[in-house]
Amino acid sequence: MLNWVLMFLVVALIAGLLGFTGIAVQAASIAKILFFIFLVLFVVSLVMHISTRNRK
Repeated sequence: MLNWVLMFLVVALIAGLLGFTGIAVQAASIAKILFFIFLVLFVVSLVMHISTRNRK
């Protein structure tokens, strides 16, 4: 699951970069939303991964 979150984080970062620089002005709000959603998912997944790794 961490691999999926990392992949979607990279996609959101690229979409955010394109949206924030004015290349795709219409998609900027969608890119911002995706960026923050996947950033939260990444952090949650990272915390879950670290917490389950310590239990083993």
